Order: sequence, then C-alpha cells, then structure tokens
Amino acid sequence: MNELFPRTSLEQWRVLMAIVEYGGYAQAAEVLHRSQSSVSYAVARLQESLGVTLLEPEGRRMKLTAVGDALLRDARPLIDAALRLEGRARALDQGWEPEVTLAVDALFPTRLLLKTLSEFAGTCTQTRVQVHEVVMSGADEALYAGKVELAVVRRVPQGFIGDWLMDVELVAVAAPGHPLFQLERELSLSDLVMHNQVVLRDSGERHPRDDGWLGAERRWTFGNPQTMIEVVEAGLGFAWLPIDRAAEGLAKGRLVQLPLKCGQSRKGDLSLVYADPEHTGPAVKALALCLRSVVAAE
Repeated sequence: MNELFPRTSLEQWRVLMAIVEYGGYAQAAEVLHRSQSSVSYAVARLQESLGVTLLEPEGRRMKLTAVGDALLRDARPLIDAALRLEGRARALDQGWEPEVTLAVDALFPTRLLLKTLSEFAGTCTQTRVQVHEVVMSGADEALYAGKVELAVVRRVPQGFIGDWLMDVELVAVAAPGHPLFQLERELSLSDLVMHNQVVLRDSGERHPRDDGWLGAERRWTFGNPQTMIEVVEAGLGFAWLPIDRAAEGLAKGRLVQLPLKCGQSRKGDLSLVYADPEHTGPAVKALALCLRSVVAAE
C-alpha cells in the first residue's frame, strides 16, 4: 500500500547536503546555525527512515556512499525548488509582484532586451516576466487594454506619459545583387518607388500605421522582423532596417546600404511608458531601471 505522506523531510536532505558540501557534522552545524547533535540526529533519522547508509567516513571528512550519492542527486532539485518557493513567499509578502508584463517594440535591439532580462533576473529572482513583442501601434493597444504594465514604444499613446529611452538608427539597405545597384548612381525617391519595398506589419489592429512606407507600387509586408531581414538579404526587395538588426548582414556582405541622395538613414526614438505610474509595483520599477541602465551603458 502506498503511503500518503513521505517518511523523510526536505530539512533532513538539506542537512545531508550541508554535511557533504562542508565536510562534516561540525561544519554543517555551523553553516546551518544548529547544534552538532541536531545535525547528527537529522541524518540518523533520515537513514533509519530509508533503511540505507548514506554517509561513510573518509579520513576526517564524511562522504556519500554510492546509494547516498544517487539519492542526494534526486533530492537536490526538490531542495532547490523548496528554497525558491520560500523565497517567492517572502518576496510576495514584501509587496513584490509575482509577474510583470512588458511590451517591447521591434525597434528595440534584441541584445539590449536580453541584457535587461539578465540583469532583472539577478535583481528580482522571484518575479516572472511576460514579454509582448509588438510593432508600432501594438504597444498602444497593449497599454489601452491593460495587458502590460510597462512598454517600450515608438510614440507615446494619448493618455499616457513616457520618458525618452533611446534613439534607433534605421538604414536603407538591399542585397548586393539588387537592380537598384545596377543604376550605379545616387538614388532618388522615384528610383525606389519602382521596386519592391519590404516593411514590417503593425501588430495593432484598431489603428494600424504605415510608418516608413514610401508608397511604392509593390510592397511586401511581414510580421516577423527576422523574416523581413531574410527577404531583403534574398534580394526580393529593399527596406529601412534598424542598424542593430542589419549589422550582421552588412558586415558579412549580405546587405549593402543604398546610395540615396537623401534619407539614407533615419532616426527613430523609443520611449518608456508606465501603464499606471501612480500604482507601479517594485518589480515593474526594477525592470524599468534595468532597461534604463542597460541602454545608458551602451
């Protein structure tokens, strides 16, 4: 018959792990702030409950038996999970949100987003992060719908207040074999509109925008920035791409800047917007601080 409750406790396994990590009963007792007799008793009860020997002496140190080593490997993830659960409970009790939601426009460099999340993970270990990747008015809709608590946007939507975060440079590029390069001269708007322009679809549905479209006769629209880049690299059109996303293609010769008379590069600015500045929790504020510090370090 299966028992309803385990005969061992996580505390007993934690004591065993401390003995192994620090070399003996006395060392473990000091680290755990317990008496040596209570440490010895915990391990004795653990071995008695399991009916196996977990430790054996090796000189002045204690080491795991083969059985103890196998069992402790299985116990470690359970101990780690319990410690995380306790830490999460303390964080929630102190007012830290269990989850924060962030909308990020496609103009924001991915490498900066990764650095931000890495920094935030080290600061708020108990808070989950949900990231909404959006394009143009997609950030507006996420804020209006209350889906996010923080947003990196191209335009601060009406009814919200935002702080400038950074400028992003966009460059006009095409594959080296594109027909535009065969003209062998500076290019004008009339040259461009005769060719296929590749653009990114606004992820918003209520009031989608066509930022950056020249009115070319042919336009290919994509929802994924990486797909858009690959289409341009394949020679199927030209586009203005954020320099951060175009950098690898330019460096490896898959992309070349178009020799435009004017407008070869553009600047787009990104702002940081709180959904509700008056009722922002500590985790959201910490994430915003990470965003600002990562951008400032560039």
